[in-house]
Amino acid sequence: MPQPLSLSIAQARRLALAAQGFAPRPRQSVLAPTHLLQTVQRLGVVQIDSVNALVRSHYLPLFSRLGDYPQALFDELAWGRGRQRKLFEYWGHEASLMPLALYPAMAWRMARAAQGKGIYKELARFGVEQKTVVARVLDTVRERGALGAGSLSTRQERAGPWWDWSAEKHALEWLFAAGLVTVAGRRGFERLYDLPERVLPGAVLKRPALEVGEAHRQLLLHAATALGVATERDLRDYFRLDPGDARRHLAELVEDRQVQRCEVQGWRQPAYCLRQVRIPRQVDASALLSPFDSLVWERDRTERLFDFRYRLEIYTPAHKRVYGYYVLPFLHGERIVARVDVRAARAAGELRVLAVHEEAGGLDEAALQGLAVQLKAMAVWLGLARVRVECQRGHGLQGLVD
Repeated sequence: MPQPLSLSIAQARRLALAAQGFAPRPRQSVLAPTHLLQTVQRLGVVQIDSVNALVRSHYLPLFSRLGDYPQALFDELAWGRGRQRKLFEYWGHEASLMPLALYPAMAWRMARAAQGKGIYKELARFGVEQKTVVARVLDTVRERGALGAGSLSTRQERAGPWWDWSAEKHALEWLFAAGLVTVAGRRGFERLYDLPERVLPGAVLKRPALEVGEAHRQLLLHAATALGVATERDLRDYFRLDPGDARRHLAELVEDRQVQRCEVQGWRQPAYCLRQVRIPRQVDASALLSPFDSLVWERDRTERLFDFRYRLEIYTPAHKRVYGYYVLPFLHGERIVARVDVRAARAAGELRVLAVHEEAGGLDEAALQGLAVQLKAMAVWLGLARVRVECQRGHGLQGLVD
């Protein structure tokens, strides 16, 4: 039996960065929808999150990889009409946007959800116990077209916290998980639901659903392509696959020689990569990353790859936070060298830097210059007039962003 491919941690980083779209590439003077679509297709899944302290998180991964682009182009890909729409919303890695090509690979998850499996227990129980409400809501959507949950609610009392859903919201979310409705668009951040046949291209809906095993193999292979190098747990986490399913179908991909086992310096678990890999000699990246970017969303892998322990503090009480509310990792070269707490102060027209926390090794002059460039570019992209550094540890950053 041949020896598995052996990678140094530096090689693993470069392979991962290249797979995620951070390898050197020709810069486009004008970004077209095709450039955005190619990036999403490479990633396979872009996570959605409601926090808007800076910008909705699904816009950030493309900025990190492509630079300044019109957000309206992304909106057209995600929620445009007819041929403009190239993405769909579903439970990929949490709530996500995915390329339409992956729609048949999600049919098994929709079928399981319809049976009350693989979704939140409360939602599954609602689908079984409240079939009358579900049928009424589906009939209303069928008759009236794209609707938000608020326009359907029959509750008289004021809603409580965001998880205090009305019966109609529960019904819509169950129908969405089961694939009986899809997201036609958004009003602000509120989902508007409609029938798939009125939203998605007919050619997509006519494609046969993939058999469960084939769907899992396709998703695992896409994860291996997007991650570059990963453990079995990393691969299944990418599309949130069950452990038993993932292990079985990953073994099939290895047996079919589409994926190979490999060893990564310092990793305790076996790793996997594509059969044919090309490792760049160097990656000269510079990017501020969304907390929900697929490069860093699996925290254990981020620590193994970059020696960077990253935890969200959005829901941590302010007095217990270590780094800040909305902290972006700063990737420079092949390392994550700092974390930057930033906020878009839209009324003041400012991108505010509330904290800069350097990692071991610190920010050298090149990294500090790179951070300034990224902050200025982000301000322009967000339509903000200036960058304002409000922390003492900015190390002369204000002078570089003026």
